[in-house]
Amino acid sequence: MSDFLRAPIAFLYKMGVTLRHRLFDWGVLKSERFDIPIICIGNITVGGTGKTPMAEMVIAYMAQTHRVALLSRGYGRRTKGYIEVQCDSHYRDVGDEPLQIKLKFPETVVVVCEKRADGIRRIQAEHPEVDLIIMDDGFQHRYVEPKINVVMIDATRPIQHDHMLPQGTLRDLPEVLHRAHYFIVTKCPDRMAPIDRRILRKVLIQAAYQRVYFTRFESFRPQPIYPDEVQEDPFTVSHRAVIALSGIGNPKPFVNTLHSRYEVVVEMTLNDHHVYRMRDVSRIRELLAEYPDAVVVMTEKDAVKWTNRNKIPAEVRRKLYYMPINISFIEDSATDFLQKLEEDVRGEN
Repeated sequence: MSDFLRAPIAFLYKMGVTLRHRLFDWGVLKSERFDIPIICIGNITVGGTGKTPMAEMVIAYMAQTHRVALLSRGYGRRTKGYIEVQCDSHYRDVGDEPLQIKLKFPETVVVVCEKRADGIRRIQAEHPEVDLIIMDDGFQHRYVEPKINVVMIDATRPIQHDHMLPQGTLRDLPEVLHRAHYFIVTKCPDRMAPIDRRILRKVLIQAAYQRVYFTRFESFRPQPIYPDEVQEDPFTVSHRAVIALSGIGNPKPFVNTLHSRYEVVVEMTLNDHHVYRMRDVSRIRELLAEYPDAVVVMTEKDAVKWTNRNKIPAEVRRKLYYMPINISFIEDSATDFLQKLEEDVRGEN
């Protein structure tokens, strides 16, 4: 799309989003409240801001004292309606991120449903033991009014300098951030200047109760997707040759991390929520033949799509790794955030 067309389309898109919010504000469209606490983890931009690692952090903490369920739209799935995710579900049926979370937390109820209110009602009916729902990516939805909104902000794409789609990456209006309770600023530089933090706080905070936390992604040594087929740890070798594979919204931090630690011989960057097919397996096989000393390193989100052992040749399976990540808090501790979140869930604030 030419730059000449982006600006007017972005203007029209902004008008449509603004009208939709007004219809909710005027009561023409209805937001539904539920008697179960709901934590919504969302953002107002396209691309990866860290919603899934944040959801995993909140699940791990809240599951100590609550029976937690995760509700997601299941973006990119080929199915419709309400589906409860199982550990043996196919990512095409339930979405890659919900499956990733279910595999990491098999005891947690994970549900996909594009109509969030219907999904909440089904969870309450079929899992009466659940006393807390985490709603993934529902900040724009507005048909459900959560108790707590956690909004993820990408430090590398400041919203005050961004534009609406398709001119920029904003899919919602910065003015609606008054509905947020917590802002988690992700991908902060290692040495983020205090003035930059002050500027972001000034931009984001519109109400006294809102809190801002600054974080960065912390990545760990790549792990094999098929550990039973790996004979030795390839990452003990210095300058390990790797093929970087990613199908996520913003692959730059992932690829940059690999470049800083290993010798990246090929970058295979695909669209967000890419559906892997046999031609992708064949391409990886060709690259491994071309670079016999290399291994493939992908994101966790991509790894759940490479778990069908029968469709992947043995010589490829032995070379498949993923890089685990989590969110590391810079100023305040993660415990501070999680404890305050728990207080809000219990209504102690």
